[in-house]
Amino acid sequence: MPSLIIDCDPGCDDAIAILLALKHSDLKAITTVSGNVPLAQTTENALMTIALAKAQTPVYAGASRPLESTPTQTNISHGSDGLGGIERLSHDRTCESYSARDYLLNHVSNEDWVIALGPLTNLGEVLQQDPDWGKRIGGISIMGGSTTTGNISPVAEFNSYTDPHAAAKVYASGAKLIMCGLNLTHQLLVTDSTMTAVLELGTQQSTFVAALLNFLLQRIERSVGTRSAPLHDPCAVLAVTHPSLFDFEELSVEVETEGDLTRGMTVVDQRTTRPRLMPNTLVAKQINVALALQVITDSFVEA
Repeated sequence: MPSLIIDCDPGCDDAIAILLALKHSDLKAITTVSGNVPLAQTTENALMTIALAKAQTPVYAGASRPLESTPTQTNISHGSDGLGGIERLSHDRTCESYSARDYLLNHVSNEDWVIALGPLTNLGEVLQQDPDWGKRIGGISIMGGSTTTGNISPVAEFNSYTDPHAAAKVYASGAKLIMCGLNLTHQLLVTDSTMTAVLELGTQQSTFVAALLNFLLQRIERSVGTRSAPLHDPCAVLAVTHPSLFDFEELSVEVETEGDLTRGMTVVDQRTTRPRLMPNTLVAKQINVALALQVITDSFVEA
């Protein structure tokens, strides 16, 4: 199984991605960052998810604000607590004294993939201190960006928009990169039938995940009138644990940091004529939705 570190801002789909990674990888650590909700809450959500899974994975708290720009905190998508206000599990887990930046800088090897599910601030901090860090690790699989339209702006996805300077550093780092952007993640749709299949597994994990899915479905129903919600963050895990589920294309990706209208835009060179810019990222274009949902659902069967 691949060796993973998850860098995240839980977030309903982050929590699902953590449980997925515990099933299909050697999950060495979780690092947290401010994003969907403030850092203290993302860290608590990660700790609770690990406690729910009865895992011993250490959690390291990271950056509480972007590298250079003003924080753009939002809790609309995942509720004020980041997990849709579902019933919380009591636990005694605490985060490590080591910071996320220092953990990533000193304990990630060339066999380890970082699965980046939130704003890329922690990784940006590491690259500020050691610009060659990305070349010494296994790779970075990013849930973020888009080859088409955005969600927090017409052209920018939330994670890239929240800390565009950190995202720009990551894409310029020379690391082996995978991008699972909105163009890809909006293909992986969950419905009431998905929620029912998860709930019927009858485990503590499946009950937790079904409640998260129900929140996501209720939110999308209020927004657009249909109960069919994209499941973003698990895509970045599956891109490493189950790469055969995807069609990828090597492309150049850069991030706009300053534009009034284009802040956080992932500028992807998809020109059909030459010369293209030199590729730096394996961009996920298609996912086998049926098989991906089956892998995800089966992950909540407790041993």
